Amino acid sequence: MTRFALTLEFDGTEFMGLQRQAHGPSVQQTVEDAARGVTGEDAVMHAAGRTDAGVHAVAMRAHMDIAKAIEPFRLMEALNAHMRPARVAVTHCEVVPDDWHARFSCIGRSYVYRIANRRAPLTLERNHAWQVAQPLDAEAMHRAAQALVGRHDFTTFRSVHCQSASPLKTLDRLDVTRIGDHVQVETSARSFLHHQVRSMVGCLVLVGMGRWREQQVAEALEAKDRGALGLNAPAEGLYFVHATYPGENT
Repeated sequence: MTRFALTLEFDGTEFMGLQRQAHGPSVQQTVEDAARGVTGEDAVMHAAGRTDAGVHAVAMRAHMDIAKAIEPFRLMEALNAHMRPARVAVTHCEVVPDDWHARFSCIGRSYVYRIANRRAPLTLERNHAWQVAQPLDAEAMHRAAQALVGRHDFTTFRSVHCQSASPLKTLDRLDVTRIGDHVQVETSARSFLHHQVRSMVGCLVLVGMGRWREQQVAEALEAKDRGALGLNAPAEGLYFVHATYPGENT
């Protein structure tokens, strides 16, 4: 049995999420079905994160154990051929030690949230960015975001369906920048709560609109109450961009 590490790129628009679902297509099912077509085996895919419906990935890490003798490049090519026309691609494949685990070995995860800050309808970016027509103050958003960096109880920014044992998380980075008519939110942590990134972005957008004072983000955090959340950003602007593992270059 050989353990293969995969790097996945996918458009989450057509999926119910990364994890296999009983009520619709998932990224996991797409990859596992392709692996069965290539190897004849019922290999299970484990991923670094569990993205929701509509969330995208630039470089999601995953792994599968396969008994068939096959080179990593040939496996990657075969999986991609079997997955067409689904909008999932394996961009890298390599053999890793048996104790390497895409989820449990991961020591850092990074996301980017893209906001199209313009009035004109989205064409090329439809379903791939959150359109906010009202002008946003990205500098105010960035200042407000710094209250969330560090170790905190993120109950306010946690979905009621979150299965994490604790609301305590350490946020390593939360940066907001403007790039032309786009506002980009970049964040990194060892792990995140369910809906944490989207909830943080939603509140920062309220600051950018002038509907919230900058201090209200810190006040919402301190409340430790989901009822204090101002807004949960939609899924289509969120991208999983990087997973960090010990010994790998970051």
